[in-house]
Amino acid sequence: MKKVLLGVCAALMAAAFVSCGGEKAAVVKIGVFEPASGDNGAGGKQETLGIQYANSVTPTVNIAGKEYKVQLEIVDNESSNDKAVTAASELISKGVSVVLGSYGSGVSIAASDTFAAANVPAIGVTCTNPQVTLGNEHYFRICFLDPFQGTVLANLAADKFAAKKAYCLSKLGDDYSGGLVKYFVEAFKKLGGEVVEETFPDGTSDFAAYVANAKKTGADVFFSPVSIEAAALIIEQANTQGMTLPILAGDTWDSNVVLAQAKGTKVQIYVTTFFVEGSSDPKVTSFVDGFRGYLNANATAKTNNGGDDEIAAVSAMGFDVYYTALEALKAAGSTKGADVMKALPSVTYEGVSGAIAFDQNGDAVRDVAYVKKVNNETGKWDFVAQQSVK
Repeated sequence: MKKVLLGVCAALMAAAFVSCGGEKAAVVKIGVFEPASGDNGAGGKQETLGIQYANSVTPTVNIAGKEYKVQLEIVDNESSNDKAVTAASELISKGVSVVLGSYGSGVSIAASDTFAAANVPAIGVTCTNPQVTLGNEHYFRICFLDPFQGTVLANLAADKFAAKKAYCLSKLGDDYSGGLVKYFVEAFKKLGGEVVEETFPDGTSDFAAYVANAKKTGADVFFSPVSIEAAALIIEQANTQGMTLPILAGDTWDSNVVLAQAKGTKVQIYVTTFFVEGSSDPKVTSFVDGFRGYLNANATAKTNNGGDDEIAAVSAMGFDVYYTALEALKAAGSTKGADVMKALPSVTYEGVSGAIAFDQNGDAVRDVAYVKKVNNETGKWDFVAQQSVK
């Protein structure tokens, strides 16, 4: 009996690794280069959730007539430029064909050379700094860029709030917030506006002085496109000090952390983002219903989403980037990174966040951002406008 049981176990184990044709099941690996800790950990988890959900919906891909199981290899870059290379090297050692990420431009830039040296392409999801793709052929992205986003926000400040002076706060040495402030300032000054700029060092946990300074300047708007963790602290101080200036921010503030912190306060918050619910497009409604169901059926996923089923734009973008990667693998007809890289420039995909295509720099061809604001009573987002630049 013991021998029979051993034989059955061996057969079952073999079946797990062998296809019906008697061959080893084919696997293609996609790397997920995202923060699960550090300043951007909350956003990175939500971006990863979109990728994981897409993988659960479509776990295989047909490449050159052969069916492959798609295996996600996920690493935590810890929101750290110093740790980015180690995390990227880990993905390369696992034999990934393409990398997705990262939430945060700084870590994407820091890891770029590692991907290039291995001839493995990377597709940025929401890393908006122009330096991510500039001067290279291996990094692509599906999101709009900061020059565009900064200009949209400057237009919002001038058009909606008739702002003449803006207080801008960014993190010292941070590519994302520093870059977005730079482009906002350039656009706002072209509109005739005046700017007061400040930066805060890494590790700052008390924003009382910065909020007080903003109030003293006589600014009409407070612009601070910083991390989610810093955002929550800024909102807390704005509420404590009764700041009436509307706060404008970029895509990082599109988070349920921000909603929870602002609920029940009078702090006005407006953000630019990549995706909003409410479309009648069947593709969008299918994603919204499916992803919300996925979160509610999976305790770990819901925890990684901040404990509720609010859908962040970065999750929709994660969903879209997964399918963009599948299209690249199919177009390449190969699992070799170099072949996927060659195929990517011509890849197109109709995603839940809109049409995806790449320009000559590997950047997304996008000309629209969505603006939404916090509803302080419901703790939800209210859609404001779909906005391009002047």
